[in-house]
Amino acid sequence: MQDIPLSVLFAILGLLLILSAFFSSSETGLLSLNRYRLRHLVKNRHRGATRANKLLETPDRLIGLILLGNNFVNILASSIATIIALRIGGEAAIAIGAGLLTLVILVFSEVAPKTVAARFPEKIAFPAALVYVPLLKILYPLVWVINVIANSLIRALGIKINQPSDENLSPEELKTVLNEAGTLIPKSHRDMLLSILDLEKVTVEDIMIPRNDIIGIDLNDDWNEVIELLVHGHHTRIPVYKDDINHIIGIIHVRSIIHTLAQEEFTPEALMESVTEPYFVPEATPLNTQLLNFQKNDQRIGLVVDEYGDIQGMVTLEDILEEIVGEFTSEPSTALKDVHPKKDGSYLVDGSANVRELNKTMKWDLPFDGPKTFSGLITEHLENIPETNISLKIAGYPIEIIQTQGNKVKIARIYPALRSTLTQGSEENA
Repeated sequence: MQDIPLSVLFAILGLLLILSAFFSSSETGLLSLNRYRLRHLVKNRHRGATRANKLLETPDRLIGLILLGNNFVNILASSIATIIALRIGGEAAIAIGAGLLTLVILVFSEVAPKTVAARFPEKIAFPAALVYVPLLKILYPLVWVINVIANSLIRALGIKINQPSDENLSPEELKTVLNEAGTLIPKSHRDMLLSILDLEKVTVEDIMIPRNDIIGIDLNDDWNEVIELLVHGHHTRIPVYKDDINHIIGIIHVRSIIHTLAQEEFTPEALMESVTEPYFVPEATPLNTQLLNFQKNDQRIGLVVDEYGDIQGMVTLEDILEEIVGEFTSEPSTALKDVHPKKDGSYLVDGSANVRELNKTMKWDLPFDGPKTFSGLITEHLENIPETNISLKIAGYPIEIIQTQGNKVKIARIYPALRSTLTQGSEENA
């Protein structure tokens, strides 16, 4: 060593520091790779991704190889630094040299390279994999011995290293991924994907057409009114019942009788011949399940029944699809028809308005896990038959009952702007 010029020793030390930076950055880069993106690149036969994925299949060997190389070059660098310190300042300079080397390794071979690798893992990991694949084959015996000793120690501590890790994403975690995708996924597509994930949280009861709003054919009605409904109605599938919707007979598909209607030969008998059996749906059925049930049973419309078999409403395939892609038509939604804005920032809301629809359309945050209508929500909160000129607060929203009808709220006024002001004020006080 005494015969080696100082310039050569400094060059060797610099090379060792570069190698240390390589091992440190590649370790962080390989372990920071997005596993789902990595699998996608592997499927597309990306060479760098394929090599990196192969190394990550046995992480213990990869970590053993990286640490073997990193510790070797760091120890060798420490030895070279000690020799340089002795040659320059004698034994007194060894401590100074060790301190300087520690600082240099920490900054230039650890923190800086790992920070860059964490920010750009693919740019570091894929080229590094090109080096590690052949290096692992060369040093495999030594790496194997290190892994055997390390794994034995881990097992002695009661840790199962061969147990597969759970990398599956939960629905909530997947939502977070979608929300953080940014411009990578168009907003319309992201909204649809999020809506699909939310289908299991929504039941047919939440989106059904209420029983009182079902447009159907009562066989006891005047026949001319029945024909008028069939000819000028906006629905292609219409329930047929007698006296009451609970006495349902079936569903009539207008297209199946259009030719008979055109020939003015349509009779009650012809109507009954075209009626198909009704399809019933339990009110607590999640939308994702009902979507599959519609497909399985080749149905597009179902009558929602409660636990006693009484009809509570009607749900269609279109209703479920609108939960995913939004409204099919440009007509105002039902919620907008039930909401009337006022100059003071308040809104007059019809008591029959669906709470969930109000939240979706008006961007409110009313609780909808209980009653489905705005009137029902107020009645449940009051725990009494509502009266006019009564004010209350639900989920922070000031609400005033304007008009009642029988035992339900017909019209109420809500002040969402005042709720926002109160919320901000409470946050500032906190």
